[in-house]
Amino acid sequence: MIQPRERNLNIRHELQPGDLGMVIHLHGVLYAREYGLDTTFEPYVAKPLADFAMSGAGRLWIAEEDGRVIGSVAVVDAEEGVGQLRWFLLTPEARGTGLGRRMLETALTYCRERGMHSVFLWSFAQLDDALRLYERAGFRITERNTSRLWGAERTEVRMDLEMATR
Repeated sequence: MIQPRERNLNIRHELQPGDLGMVIHLHGVLYAREYGLDTTFEPYVAKPLADFAMSGAGRLWIAEEDGRVIGSVAVVDAEEGVGQLRWFLLTPEARGTGLGRRMLETALTYCRERGMHSVFLWSFAQLDDALRLYERAGFRITERNTSRLWGAERTEVRMDLEMATR
């Protein structure tokens, strides 16, 4: 009987050369393949990600397996006491492992430790599994906007989470 290989999954926040490029690359390739987003999505990810990296206003986590980047999530300082969850993505082989839940919990713990009173995110309606994950964590849909975006008609969804004060 062949034993399943144990996965060597790691989440880190110390950035290494190439991490930002991989985050942009994975967003471009995976969202084009899975949801038909066009090439305008990559600069939508790249510009604010570069600005974030230069400012240091928040934290970016990288998920890796055996040294290979398989996901990311960030919390960006939006305003005093408010964080924005951004660039949350897992490769298909990393989904369904509990890694997404771990990454979200890591990001929300960071928000609590920083004393943030709320966190918000923007996603789009086609990301059913992600929206369910956010809802299980306590996020609620607060806004919907439908427009032509990234090559097609899409509905953007804003979700907000009021952080419990402890």
